[in-house]
Amino acid sequence: MGAVHIPRLVISAPHGRSGKTTVAIGLAAAFARRGLRVQPFKKGPDYIDPSWLGEAAGRPCRNLDLFLMDADRALETVACACQSADLALVEGAHGLYDGLDGDGANSTARLARLLQAPVVLVVDATRMTQSVAALVLGFRDFDPGVQLAGVIANQVSSPRHRAKLADALARHTGIPLLGALPRDPSLSIPDRHLGLVPRDEDDGLLPVVERVRAAVEASVDVEALLGLARGAPALPVGPHCPERMPPAQVRLAIARDRAFTFYYMENIEALRAAGAELVCLDTLGDGALPDVDGLYLGGGFPEMFLDELEANEALRADIRAAVGEGLPVYAECAGLMYLARRIAWRGRSAAMVGALPCDVEVTERPQGHGYVRARVTGANPCFPVGTELRGHEFHYSRVVNLGPARFAYRLERGQGVADGRDGLVVGNVLAAYTHLHAAGTAGWAESLVAQARAHQARRPAREAR
Repeated sequence: MGAVHIPRLVISAPHGRSGKTTVAIGLAAAFARRGLRVQPFKKGPDYIDPSWLGEAAGRPCRNLDLFLMDADRALETVACACQSADLALVEGAHGLYDGLDGDGANSTARLARLLQAPVVLVVDATRMTQSVAALVLGFRDFDPGVQLAGVIANQVSSPRHRAKLADALARHTGIPLLGALPRDPSLSIPDRHLGLVPRDEDDGLLPVVERVRAAVEASVDVEALLGLARGAPALPVGPHCPERMPPAQVRLAIARDRAFTFYYMENIEALRAAGAELVCLDTLGDGALPDVDGLYLGGGFPEMFLDELEANEALRADIRAAVGEGLPVYAECAGLMYLARRIAWRGRSAAMVGALPCDVEVTERPQGHGYVRARVTGANPCFPVGTELRGHEFHYSRVVNLGPARFAYRLERGQGVADGRDGLVVGNVLAAYTHLHAAGTAGWAESLVAQARAHQARRPAREAR
């Protein structure tokens, strides 16, 4: 095994809602403005924070999750993504030591140890002065294997407040205060039921990145953070990165618009590596399905665009007809919702594709939230029976009025569609609430492309009829 040198930082916090996303966005933009090629990462399965980190850095953000992928694949992801980068910036999730169990499995701390990366703790300093030292001491000593290298205070009320925080840290911890962001509502990105509003949904929100960058540059020691990143040791990993994509054998439509924004870069790359040309589909504006051999519908917020989705009757009818003719379709969460007969939300009901024998109701409370362990128990277009899958779900919607249907997955952890089952199968459609990551789901992309190739081979005979 070789080694690669990648300057890197992990941005974490004592708990969620401390401001680490704001700090990470600001740092990514500030480093990029200095001419550095910043590769952002997000710990965990989240799609929304990565959309903003990618915007700030100017290159797609990638996810690192030790539940969805093993440690070797996580290291390989970092090494491959950073081949053309000067700096890796990793935003943690929840609190630094929060994980799936009492051992902190899948925590940001576990990831930081794997990456041998210095950690900067973002602390919400609201109504806090000397207590910051006690808090930071606890985080420093909880796991000596984690290199807690600095603190950035958030919600700081005044220069005097900042001075007290810095003095407490210097006097009791020896860990430097590397920044103090002021209280400023203009630095916040609006949020709603699943978190922040995704970057691709509203271009009117983009100026917040510039505001956050300016605030970070004015109140954070960016050069000191860069020095910490450059002091990280070489990573013991030999990247196995594809040098070039093979020629495309099939064409897959992929819904990429304001309603469908949740896709992992690794999933897109895995499909291309398996021989797919990806053709973007706008479910809000395109009047017909392109000439394709399959369809990939990812996650997003179709409930926010009910009128526009319903108004595009021509596309909905085209997709429904293609499904009836055997088009392979892989759909996750929002994709499942779109393929249903109708979506109902807050007194409004709108017609959708109608390819699945069910309706969908969006509620005011989560219907499924967390990691998923599944076993494939039913025939489906993508996975052999007996396959074990790991994924995640986060949805406020639920399937109602379900007619006769087959399920592909039995869940050992998670909610899915109903009664511990997920993965509705209708013809060559596999539609589930479970999101899968290609880095931890062997064969997914290859199976979808194989289905598309088989459909492609059948098409001349079908068109001749």
